Amino acid sequence: MAILEGTAYWASITTPNTRFEPVYTVNLVVDEEVANDFASRGHKVKQMDEGPAVIVKRKVNGPNGRVRPAPRLLDSDKSEISVAVGNGYKVRVQYTEYAGEGKFGPYTGLDLQAVQVVDLIPYKNEDGSEFFGDGEEF
Repeated sequence: MAILEGTAYWASITTPNTRFEPVYTVNLVVDEEVANDFASRGHKVKQMDEGPAVIVKRKVNGPNGRVRPAPRLLDSDKSEISVAVGNGYKVRVQYTEYAGEGKFGPYTGLDLQAVQVVDLIPYKNEDGSEFFGDGEEF
C-alpha cells in the first residue's frame, strides 16, 4: 500500500456514489510530476480546473456477490471520523495499485483503502440554523 497527498474533490468516502455503479471515490488533485508518473503507468488522470487529478476508487460490489467495506476515514490524529469530505480538503490517501488483463485488454487501477483528512474545513449549514443561538430551534 502507498500514500498519496493532495487536495480532495468530489469525494464519496463513507457513503458510496451511486450515480452509476456504487463506488467509493475521490478525485485527488496532485502536482504535474505526480500526475505524469501515474499517467505513465497507465492510470487515468483527469484534468480539472484546480489541476491534474488522480482518481482513486473502490467498487462496492465485487465478484461472487462480495460487498466491499467503506474505506477508513481518519482525522490528522489518526482517529476515525464521520464527516463529509468537501472539495478543497487537504488529504492523504492510502491506496493499493493493481493491474491485470481482462477480456477487453490490460487495465490498471488504484483501490481506495483509507483517507486521512489533514486540514478539516467544516461545512457551513445550509438549513438556516445559523440564525438561532445555542438551544434555540426554529
